[in-house]
Amino acid sequence: MVTYDPIIQPIFSDSNYQVNVLRLDQLHENIPGNKWFKLKYNLERAKKEDLRTILTFGGAYSNHIAATAAAVKLAGFSSVGVIRGEETNPLNSTLLLAKENGMQIHFISRELYSKKNEPNFLNQLQEKFGPFYLIPEGGSNKEGILGCMEILDRTWDYDYIFCACGTGSTYAGLVLSAPSSSVVIGINVLKGQNSTHQAVNDMLTSINPSSTVSISGNEALEKTYLIGNCITDQYAFSGYAGYHSSLVEFKWLFEKQYGMVLDHLYTNKVFYAVFDLMKLQKLPLGSKILVIHTGGQQANESFEKRYHLKLMR
Repeated sequence: MVTYDPIIQPIFSDSNYQVNVLRLDQLHENIPGNKWFKLKYNLERAKKEDLRTILTFGGAYSNHIAATAAAVKLAGFSSVGVIRGEETNPLNSTLLLAKENGMQIHFISRELYSKKNEPNFLNQLQEKFGPFYLIPEGGSNKEGILGCMEILDRTWDYDYIFCACGTGSTYAGLVLSAPSSSVVIGINVLKGQNSTHQAVNDMLTSINPSSTVSISGNEALEKTYLIGNCITDQYAFSGYAGYHSSLVEFKWLFEKQYGMVLDHLYTNKVFYAVFDLMKLQKLPLGSKILVIHTGGQQANESFEKRYHLKLMR
């Protein structure tokens, strides 16, 4: 349904560093970024199991929710999005887009949302919506990871590959497919976790029980250079959908200088981290860097409206 023809855009090069961007945000109008890779094999499995309803979870600003609705519609299935938090009226632009693509929006409390992996709760959802194929929050399952392994080309020559991390499934796929000479750095957008690397290690073991790959956490930043695969939450600032003036200012300056729109929740934090790590010389001089733009710009309108940011430009 979606053809992948990688677009790599150079944005920064001097005597010290070269930075290129993998523009996954231009992959598809309604299924941009890493989302198609996470959904691809899930939709194939749903078809094999003859389950025509796809149910998934996410927050009110979830890129995954919007992309799943579009991909499921394209596949000819129906979709249900179980949304964390109180119902909003009107819907924000992300959820409105999902609804326009045929998704049933079902709000639940944060307390109930914490039970999203419990069999009893899933049985209740099945009683309400009928038989469904479950895609976990963020597309974080084996099928999602296998899909994300197709993002990179092993012939690409980069010292560092950066991506945003939520559940860690995209990162896991990148680690499994990256050239052995590349260090894969994950920038966790969730505040104060420093546990995502442990979850990813479990994912890697589930895909390949004999895997010897090990991902470290924030401790990797304590060394002179970033020399191994790691995930850090040191650039999460105020958390997933939180406001921080330094991030907002960076986003607008970056977009003005490079003509590339970022999203507030994920890619803005990744690029902030890359430029800060270059400034701190945590990346050896002469490094070639690939930053993966995972899309998500459709959530900008809701985010900026929430914090009245357009008035501050």
